[in-house]
Amino acid sequence: MRISLRVKMLLMSFIIVITSVTTIGWNMVNNVTDAFEKEIGERAVAIARTVAQMPDIRQQVGMEGGATEIQLIAERTRKATNVDYIVIIDMNSIRYSHPNEQLIGKRFVGGDESEALANREYVSIAQGTLGNATRAFVPIMDEEEAEQVGVAVVGILTPTLQAIIATYSQDIFIALIWGLLIGLVGSYLLARSIKKQTFGLEPYEIARLVEERSAVMQAMDIGIVAVDEQGQITFMNRLAKTYLKSEERNFLMHLQDVFPQSWEAIGQKEQINRNVVFLDKNYLISTYPIHVKAIYAGTLVTMIDRTDATRLAEELTGVKVLVDGLRAQNHEYMNKLHSIAGLIQLDRTEDALDIIMDESVDEESIILFLKERFKDYAISGLLLGKRSRAKELGITLLIDQNSYLTEIYGSLSSGDLVTIIGNLIENAFESFENGADEKTVECLIEIDKRHLMISVRDNGRGMTKELQGKIFTYGFSTKGKEGRGIGLALVHQIVSAHHGKLKVESEVGLGTEMIIEARKEGEMND
Repeated sequence: MRISLRVKMLLMSFIIVITSVTTIGWNMVNNVTDAFEKEIGERAVAIARTVAQMPDIRQQVGMEGGATEIQLIAERTRKATNVDYIVIIDMNSIRYSHPNEQLIGKRFVGGDESEALANREYVSIAQGTLGNATRAFVPIMDEEEAEQVGVAVVGILTPTLQAIIATYSQDIFIALIWGLLIGLVGSYLLARSIKKQTFGLEPYEIARLVEERSAVMQAMDIGIVAVDEQGQITFMNRLAKTYLKSEERNFLMHLQDVFPQSWEAIGQKEQINRNVVFLDKNYLISTYPIHVKAIYAGTLVTMIDRTDATRLAEELTGVKVLVDGLRAQNHEYMNKLHSIAGLIQLDRTEDALDIIMDESVDEESIILFLKERFKDYAISGLLLGKRSRAKELGITLLIDQNSYLTEIYGSLSSGDLVTIIGNLIENAFESFENGADEKTVECLIEIDKRHLMISVRDNGRGMTKELQGKIFTYGFSTKGKEGRGIGLALVHQIVSAHHGKLKVESEVGLGTEMIIEARKEGEMND
């Protein structure tokens, strides 16, 4: 069970107030007691010195019958000085005066007079017959100041610490209550203010939000940089640190130092999108001003590597597949043209014509087949380009003679089919080990009134059951290279979105066949 911030602050304030009041009160009582004892000690010493210098006292101490006169003098002085008692003792600790006349002639009580009998002057606190008292001891000398004849003791009763606390307990209790009330009210107001500033969230909720925010920011595939209202960078996610090489630069740098050519626009506190070259790389920079209660608080900057963005766009749209095919076809034709040019230079015109005719017949045959069987030129162009790329890679691409595809695909668009077919064939190309003898890829595409079926089979290295369960995961690639593992994930995504079925049949060392089945209406095929 979590305790709320408000309750925590109230409990903490209660403990602080109790501790503070108790500590301060205890120290104050001790300090006052010490000061009081020091003051009355000095007063008692002054009175005791006066009594010890009285001639009648000096003469009568130690004399038989001297107690009568000494008692009169002591009591008169006691009442005049408003002390609790004045006791005169001789060198045997026998009292010659005391407020309680019945104690005259008896031994002094307290046990702290021994040093005074050794001609020393001091103050002590001890328990006497009248209670706890601060007592001043002053030696009494004879009239010639040659010999000590007794001791003058002046005592002022002092209350104990417990007695002082008992006396002022009501005041202490009232002060404690007021302190608690003020502390609790202050804590309540402070807690309410903090809760208002944190939108009613508890500390653990704020911590969780910060952790979630950080996790989301770090997981994003774009660079994110946050700056304050002064343009100082306050946050960079993992990718932004990689782009900006923050390990080699000061993290808390100004955004102007990073994008000097864009700082003027960013500083205008408006949303912008522009290309920026930084550390020899081209980035698409977008800024999003942040306002809190209509007050500008900073800017969020996103960074996208244009190279990565272009590559991903090509993968998503199928452009890369077509470009690769055209490049391979261009490469193949260039080789043929070089051969023809060489034969002509050697005056082997008949051989050159044979190559031209063979190539013409071969290309005319495949082009005629694709035009008759595939009504969508994007699909025809894709297969033609893949055929040229296969020749470049030393692979035989066989398009099944039963393949047939009209322009009607149900919910699947032409772009979807280009992505599916292109990625399946490309994946088949990549299934072959280097140096393999016969490399063959067979492609079958057919459609009837209700069903569409696409099959791509290769005699490559095949896959284990474990790999078959991973190949459609975004980012997973058997090549283990960064930026791979997108094609088959896109295929799976498109097929699933159109309620189709994707089946993989593979055996290690024998090859793999991938089959896609879908209804033209986009429903799951039974």
